[in-house]
Amino acid sequence: MARSMIQRRHEAERERTEAYDATLRRVCAMPRPAPDFERALDEVRRGFAGVAIRDGALWRPKLKTRDPARLRLAAARHLYARYPVSAALEAIWHDGSGLNADEIALRKAWYVAVARGDSLYKAGANAWLSRKEVHCFLNLSGDFTFEEAFWVAIIRSCTDDLGLAARLARTKIARTPRADLAFWREVARFFCAQPTSREEVDDLCDYVGAMHRRDAAYSLKGRTLGSLRRQMSEWHRDIAAIERIEAMRRRAAGRASPTKDGAWDGSRLEDWEWQPSAKEAKAHGERFFVRQLRTAEDLVAESRAMHHCVSTYAAKCIAGNASIWVLRRTALGKIERLLTIELDAQNRAVQVRGFSNRVALPDERKVIERWAKARGVMLRN
Repeated sequence: MARSMIQRRHEAERERTEAYDATLRRVCAMPRPAPDFERALDEVRRGFAGVAIRDGALWRPKLKTRDPARLRLAAARHLYARYPVSAALEAIWHDGSGLNADEIALRKAWYVAVARGDSLYKAGANAWLSRKEVHCFLNLSGDFTFEEAFWVAIIRSCTDDLGLAARLARTKIARTPRADLAFWREVARFFCAQPTSREEVDDLCDYVGAMHRRDAAYSLKGRTLGSLRRQMSEWHRDIAAIERIEAMRRRAAGRASPTKDGAWDGSRLEDWEWQPSAKEAKAHGERFFVRQLRTAEDLVAESRAMHHCVSTYAAKCIAGNASIWVLRRTALGKIERLLTIELDAQNRAVQVRGFSNRVALPDERKVIERWAKARGVMLRN
């Protein structure tokens, strides 16, 4: 049955209306959920049962925000805050990313103690800070992170210059592990006595941190800013030398046979150790050992410590045309570098040198002869 013009017009209008409604449903945002106050309370209570000063059921927030971080902070203030708390301590309720569980728990515990009016020193801060430093930490004004505020408090015990303390607290010193606090306190005292730019402090922190990881007894005592600069430059040259040697090793090894420890194959001779008899020993527990150097780091460290150019022999070692060995003496808990030895591919001694390329001393020569006899090494007369 034919439709009239009016019916066709009504159907077209209905189709346009349906299409418009469908578009509106597609582009209109879904209604936002209400703020989850209960979840915020639960997260803030976790680990602090029985220490709240207010009942969470009485919390009547006038917050429209749905941001979980802001809700957590508001809940923490309601449950624990009898006194105002610095932004550095409050930040833990906003974001704990990058922190392990123990560090998050510690910072929350510090917030709760301070907010309640308890002694932060007795609440655990005494493991790292003195009473004076705790007082400075709690009364610090300014835009500081937790780590920066922590270090400003420490550095203020070394200087009255708040500006210098703030600058140092914004360097890499503030990002060091708390387990090494004693060492980095010494570093902070050093830069208080010999201030320099923030950029140079960061560079020098890289160097002294590497030295401390290499030797836990490393100290800045007796050093100056000038000597540190020279040593840092030498360290950078060593790093560049190591990278060059590593590049040679990787090219020689090829992509098909990478080594996990960065070592080349080296000589098949085994390391050697000898302990003199009580009658022969010059010190209690004296012991000698000869071992092979098979990594870029070891070669460069030997070259730097012994003031010679053994690191330039890396290419020969990687190619299997030479091997580098060292003679060490241990006694009374100390290790002494004595000699550096180059062997060719036939295990013949090409060079035997001590500090600054000196020749072997008679006593050292006797030890080397013992090693050579035990390992089948041919020494020059």
